[in-house]
Amino acid sequence: MRELVRGRLRARAASDEADLRAAQALRQQAFRGSEGLDADAFDAACDHVLIEATAGGPPVACFRLMHFDGGAEVRASYAAQVYDLSELSALPGPMMEMGRFCIRPGLADPDILRLAWGALAGEVDRRGVAMLFGCVSFRGTDPAPYADAFAMLGARHLAPPRWRPGVGGRDIVPLEPGTGGLDERRAMTQMPPLLRSYLAMGGRVSDHAVIDRDLGTLHVFTGLDIAEVPPNRARALRALAG
Repeated sequence: MRELVRGRLRARAASDEADLRAAQALRQQAFRGSEGLDADAFDAACDHVLIEATAGGPPVACFRLMHFDGGAEVRASYAAQVYDLSELSALPGPMMEMGRFCIRPGLADPDILRLAWGALAGEVDRRGVAMLFGCVSFRGTDPAPYADAFAMLGARHLAPPRWRPGVGGRDIVPLEPGTGGLDERRAMTQMPPLLRSYLAMGGRVSDHAVIDRDLGTLHVFTGLDIAEVPPNRARALRALAG
């Protein structure tokens, strides 16, 4: 990907081992709250993107991208380790998985997420991606604090059956609409900003979350059919991509 600069921030591809280690160190801090490197076998198959201040310093955010020429290849994705992607694998067209998205703890700059989406939009267009997907993380392994968010996802944002992921493991939490009243404001505040962005563009989710006891998170599979992105949103994303 080409470097993307917006104001005081820039997004660029990792270019060497030092960049990769910087991303892994940020992931360790963001997901595990400790020093060290969050690394796994998928890193070698991914492109890594760093978001940093143009003035210099360590990355303020990062994520990784894995590219697939078609649906048949998604069985090699990170998401396929915890979800059954049989339906998704039957779809045609290039796909891209975004994973390990994180922002340095303590930062609350909305421009970081905007720049990330600009970089993603550029890659989607450059590669002709038909489906963007990934696992969005909720902090912790207890679903109780996210009751309204999970109920809203189950009631309004489930992926269509033609590509909805199936259950790939036992440690899951169903996203059920619930029988009580839904507090929409609270539901939105419970969702990670990345997921709210996905939903605003027409993203859809699995019907269950997966408990990741290693990272200490709850994963929700999220997919974005690029053809379904509202035209005004698509124009805004392309403007971000420059």
